Amino acid sequence: MRAHLPHFDLSQSAEQLRASFRFDEVVRLRESYAVLDEGTIVAILEQAAAFATDTLEPLNRAMDAQGAQLRGGRVHTAPGHREAWAAFVANGWSSIDHEAGYGGQQLPLPLCLAVQEIFDRACPAFGMLPVPQRSAARLIAAFAAPDVKQALLPALASGELGATICISEAGAGSDVLQMRTRARAAPDGWRISGEKCWISYGDHDLTDAIVHCVLARSDDGTATRPEISLFLVDTRVAGQDGVQVLRIEDKLGLHGSPTCTLAFDEAPATLIGERGRGLAQMFVMITQMRLAVSAMGLGIACSASDVALSYARERRQGGKPGDPQPIVAHADVRRQLLELTAHTQLLRGLMLNIANLAELAAHSEDPADRERCAALVQWFLPIAKTFGADCAFANASGAIQVLGGAGYTAEWPVEQALRDARVLSVFEGTSGIQAIDLLQRRVIRDDAGLQAFLAVARADGAETPLARCLDLLEGAASTLKAADPADQDAGAAAFLDLAMLASAGWIAARFVAQLGDHEASARMRAAGRYWLDRIEGRAVLHHAEAVQGAGPIAHFAAFA
Repeated sequence: MRAHLPHFDLSQSAEQLRASFRFDEVVRLRESYAVLDEGTIVAILEQAAAFATDTLEPLNRAMDAQGAQLRGGRVHTAPGHREAWAAFVANGWSSIDHEAGYGGQQLPLPLCLAVQEIFDRACPAFGMLPVPQRSAARLIAAFAAPDVKQALLPALASGELGATICISEAGAGSDVLQMRTRARAAPDGWRISGEKCWISYGDHDLTDAIVHCVLARSDDGTATRPEISLFLVDTRVAGQDGVQVLRIEDKLGLHGSPTCTLAFDEAPATLIGERGRGLAQMFVMITQMRLAVSAMGLGIACSASDVALSYARERRQGGKPGDPQPIVAHADVRRQLLELTAHTQLLRGLMLNIANLAELAAHSEDPADRERCAALVQWFLPIAKTFGADCAFANASGAIQVLGGAGYTAEWPVEQALRDARVLSVFEGTSGIQAIDLLQRRVIRDDAGLQAFLAVARADGAETPLARCLDLLEGAASTLKAADPADQDAGAAAFLDLAMLASAGWIAARFVAQLGDHEASARMRAAGRYWLDRIEGRAVLHHAEAVQGAGPIAHFAAFA
């Protein structure tokens, strides 16, 4: 029988949310946030944990074993998935971050991410469906006509309507300018034709209909630079002839989340927003999408870390003959467990802090504060997304190491965690793309976010080893700004590693200096101290690699 995850420990999630950067200001931003006293927050997290334990954890095993299947042109989800989705909707979880005016509960982003972490810890494939629903709702709320909003947003909030984000095509993934899907103007609207791939929950039997947010070329095909616009294709209008599922991808992990290739054949569509501005309009959802990847990474990292710690306390090996000791007593096992725990604690803290900044960037009454917070959010997004992906995979791999041969078997959930985690470094742009985005856009083009981060982090970590790490980060940024493009590209990945180290160090410094004395805080402070004890040596290495330039890459010529 497969081993279960340890019980949820919500004390650290609740404490981190309460102590996160400027959360006390966030709860005063909007009327719907004002009800969130400490008791209400704990109650919401407890209900989420109960649903995750009772419903999602058992479902996760079925979804991983059987996955989704394509039968008769439609996707059929794993046994129990429909019932779990119905319970998810009935308990109001589908509406937590939708706007109140369209039937949502309009809870603040940090709390919504804390809930998502809990669900993704138990069943990350299940959590893949609400994310595109919420992202689609943001696009529609920002750019659609009032009648379209009224027709779609309540149905998305209630969980009645599914949604997808259709961007990628074969040969045109991150390079959207190679897109071939076309939108043709017709007397009664638009028609979409083309194929889109890598579409999470591109089809399923959980909702009666799906609305697809589709990027397509709206020019006549002769333009030097493609005109890319955003369209909605509603399957209630397009029908199965207009939108067909060509296949479900056979994947390494996340088996219960159907990743589909869709064919649009003259599908009726509605233009959303301004023609030719589709790609730019997509950025309205980038904060939530990248933080959702971070939350999924955190959920997977937490499950792996918890299993490893629980196992190490019970597994006995070494010591006197006939009296073996728990392996948690061994120094190297403790080192491994500290690394896993530091990942989860610091990733959670960083994710919540960024979510608070996103709320302040959207709703603060001070224009200068909104601008500063927005710059910080843009600086942090590639960091949070990549750190979440890295922590998930590292923790799953590390948990297998702690469990030894047992961890490599399907009896324990960490082998699935490894498989599920691997794709996170690909979602929303690979880690290499995130590195180039961070360096080119947030350092070379406009370093307002970097400067704001350095100011905030130095204020919190002035008397800690973080200070040296921040100096190295600033120095690497200055060197790369003046470097040749080839040297910049060669150093981008190491610069991102240095930025992640420093960002986690900021959280560590806050933990050490600001948290209280109760048990949950003691564990967080210990994780922070561990990170700060090791930060300088790691920072020196990342800095050296970042500024080294493209010289070592010249050796690739032997393989060209």
